[in-house]
Amino acid sequence: MAEPADILLELVNLRKYFPVTRGALLRKVVGQVRAVNGVSFRVRRGETLGLVGESGCGKTTIGRCILKLDDPTGGIIRFEGEDITGLRGSGLAGFRRRVQAVFQDPYSSLNPRMRVGEIIEEPLVIHGIGDRRSRQARGRELLDICGLPKNLSRRFPHEMSGGQRQRVGIARALALQPEFIVCDEAVSALDVSIQAQIVNLLEELRDEFGLTYLFIAHDLSVVRHLCQRVAVMYLGKLVELAETEGLFDHPRHPYTRALLSAVPVPDPEVEAGRPHEVVRGEVPSPLNPPSGCVFHPRCELAVAHCREAVPALQELRPRHWVACPEVVP
Repeated sequence: MAEPADILLELVNLRKYFPVTRGALLRKVVGQVRAVNGVSFRVRRGETLGLVGESGCGKTTIGRCILKLDDPTGGIIRFEGEDITGLRGSGLAGFRRRVQAVFQDPYSSLNPRMRVGEIIEEPLVIHGIGDRRSRQARGRELLDICGLPKNLSRRFPHEMSGGQRQRVGIARALALQPEFIVCDEAVSALDVSIQAQIVNLLEELRDEFGLTYLFIAHDLSVVRHLCQRVAVMYLGKLVELAETEGLFDHPRHPYTRALLSAVPVPDPEVEAGRPHEVVRGEVPSPLNPPSGCVFHPRCELAVAHCREAVPALQELRPRHWVACPEVVP
């Protein structure tokens, strides 16, 4: 584990439940969707942590809780050692200058009624930074940093390609000179060739400005290229956390092995001859998750103990954590 001074973000037993209600006039809570259910991890300063897992596992909800777009049901979020879980008012405004986001859809995340220059300058206007001339100069500078011509500042989002729009979204995220950026499926809506360009841009910006990323994704090849460490989620729980090469070369948790096995190899002969680990059954509902280990109904290693006790993350090898007591180190 990193030294405390190197930790930029820390989640401790983070939980986020969404109430399920019934009734038109007298709405009654009849259950809770446990989107995130006791997740803990740290993000070191200057690294990119990949957060992966199938749809509905709670990845985006974690990102929204970090950004303070959703209030956690329980747990602690620390940023540079300070508990920001209950931030309000001016304290929250100051925190949001340091933490920004790049969203999945580069079209819906941009205001279609605003020109590109106005979109990039808007964070500066909201936080009262600079005058009109300095904000416009900053906007042109950010366009250049993100590989866009400065004359795009007069265009509307619909007049640009998807890759250009995502670059505008990245430029907007950089406007306030943040320390931490949540990239929520930031390349999944783009063509493959454009994905590579955006990933390379994110990598260059990280190195140039000392940024730290939480990279939420389902494309494991992109995660392997960009991230130093990877956290794997299943049904609101963290099941494995390791350095990227260690996780891809030696996955330990049964779910991680199945997830990596589903990634196709771009060679028909190799793909046809390699073994595949298929997970049986369907993903349980987060409204009524299984007792004990949430993966046990679909796990080939499950024993009676797995149905009763919730497994904790244990360090099987240096810097490789797995939430499965049945896995052999």
